Amino acid sequence: MLGPISWRCPPRHYGPWEYVTSLIAEGLVAAGHDVTLYATADSITNGTLRSVCPAPLSEDPSLDPKVWESLHIANCFEHSGDADIIHNQFDFLPLTYSGLVATPVVTTIHGFSSERILPVYQRYAARSSYVAISAADRHPSLPYIATIHHGIDCSDFPLQASPSDGLIFFGRIHPDKGVREAIEVAHRTGRTLTIAGIIHDQEYFDQFVGPHVDGTNVEYVGSVGPADRNRLLGSGRALLHLVNFDEPFGLSMIEAMACGTPVIATRRGSIPEVVRDGVSGFVVDGLDQAVEAVGRCQTLDRSAVRQHVIDNFSRQRMVDAYVNVYRRIISS
Repeated sequence: MLGPISWRCPPRHYGPWEYVTSLIAEGLVAAGHDVTLYATADSITNGTLRSVCPAPLSEDPSLDPKVWESLHIANCFEHSGDADIIHNQFDFLPLTYSGLVATPVVTTIHGFSSERILPVYQRYAARSSYVAISAADRHPSLPYIATIHHGIDCSDFPLQASPSDGLIFFGRIHPDKGVREAIEVAHRTGRTLTIAGIIHDQEYFDQFVGPHVDGTNVEYVGSVGPADRNRLLGSGRALLHLVNFDEPFGLSMIEAMACGTPVIATRRGSIPEVVRDGVSGFVVDGLDQAVEAVGRCQTLDRSAVRQHVIDNFSRQRMVDAYVNVYRRIISS
C-alpha cells in the first residue's frame, strides 16, 4: 500500500488521502491479508511499515517534497517483488514507475487537481488499473476497473441523538468548500455556526470568514483531531456542505451522517451519490433551498441518517470491494 506522505497515516487531524489509506490498510490486515504500508516514519499500522521519509512533508518544512516523494515512491517499487499487487494512493507520479516492474498496480484516483495531470493517467492506463471514488468523478478519457466509494469505521462515530440547534462546517477553508455560503445560511436562519478545518486560502479566510468569527454566533475551532471531530460532527442540527466545485466524494459528509447529523449539500459532483435526499439530508440547488432545508432537518430520524452510512459507506464494504479488485487483477 503506497500511501501519501503529506501527513501521517493515519493523520493526527487533517489528511483525507492518508486517512483513507490507513482505513484500507488496517481493514485488510484485520481481514487476514499481509499488508506492507509505505508511509512516513511516524505512521501507525498493524501491518508492516516501510519508510524513508522521516516526517510528514506538511509538518516539517525542512524536507524538500520532490526529494522525499522520489525516495518514497522508489522505496516501494524497489521492493515490488515482495508484493502480489501495489495499491497506489499517491496520485499520478507513481504511474511513471509502473512500467519498470512486473507487479500489477491498482491506483485509486482521489479526484483530479487539474486537467494537466491527465496525460500521465492516459499514458499508463494499460499498465495500472484505475479505481474511481465516485461515479461523478470518472473522467471520460480513462478506463476504470471499478468505482468504490470511501468507507469509514462506523464504530468510531457514535450516534448522537440529542444535538444542539447549531450548524457545522467541517472541511478546508477554501472557496471551493463553501465556507462563505455556510456563514450566510447560518445568519439567515439565526443559527450558530461552528467552523472546523485547515486554512488552505488565507486571503479567503481573512476576507470572508474571519470578520464573521465572533466566538458566539460564528466560531472557528481550527483543524481538529479524531476525538474533537466526532464530538463536533454529532453535536449539530446539520452539516453544511455547500460546495462550489464538483466534489469527488466528501468524507466529512459520511462522518457527520454516521453520528446521525443530516447533511445539507449542493448538487455538485458526487453529492447525490453520498446524500440520500430526504433521508440522510438534503441535496439543494442554491442558498434559498439550503436555508429552507435547515428547518426540515429536525424532521429526519437521526438513526436512519446513521443507518444510511452503515448500509452504504462502511469500511468493511470498501475493503471487500478492493479485495475483489485485487483478485480480478491478479487472476488476469
